Amino acid sequence: FCTPCLQECLKPKKPVCGVCRSTLAPGSRALDLEKQIETTETTCNGCNKKMYLSKMRSHAASCSKYQNYIMEGVKAVTKEPLHNTRSFPNRFTFPCPYCSEKNFDQEGLVEHCKALHSMDAKQVVCPICASMPWGDPNYRSANFMEHLQRRHRFSYDTFVVGGCCSAALPVLCQDYDADEDDMMAQVLMRSLRDK
Repeated sequence: FCTPCLQECLKPKKPVCGVCRSTLAPGSRALDLEKQIETTETTCNGCNKKMYLSKMRSHAASCSKYQNYIMEGVKAVTKEPLHNTRSFPNRFTFPCPYCSEKNFDQEGLVEHCKALHSMDAKQVVCPICASMPWGDPNYRSANFMEHLQRRHRFSYDTFVVGGCCSAALPVLCQDYDADEDDMMAQVLMRSLRDK
């Protein structure tokens, strides 16, 4: 993780890892991981020079062949930029599907529904899912509370387009239709060269 992405993961009341969703405890160093980074050899995808992972970031920042490689990957997964940003639905705040109270972030909606609607059996549309391109705005969840707790314990935006990603690749981060695996690979590769 780069620092901005890690800070995004630490923002919620109950911080979780951006990859495996396990609980994060700030301040504990992963010494085994540090050792692995210092001893694992890799090859630059631009110039094919071999080096340890710990040296890759500084090398990538100065390797013009690597930077060309990254830009080719970005072009491969980026669609034409949309000029009308207002066409994007609001994926940051949501109304409660039970009482229509507005302006909850994802975590706030989960907490609100747990506190006030945990016993409500009415089938409702998940406003978080409905805001996504693949979401069905007519699908009513049979058990909305269970759905919230299973699907929305963390923010999709934090997981996919957290922190530095939005600064490094603004077009990709706004394009929910881009191929997710390609996008994640490109963001990770790009983050190596960003300081």
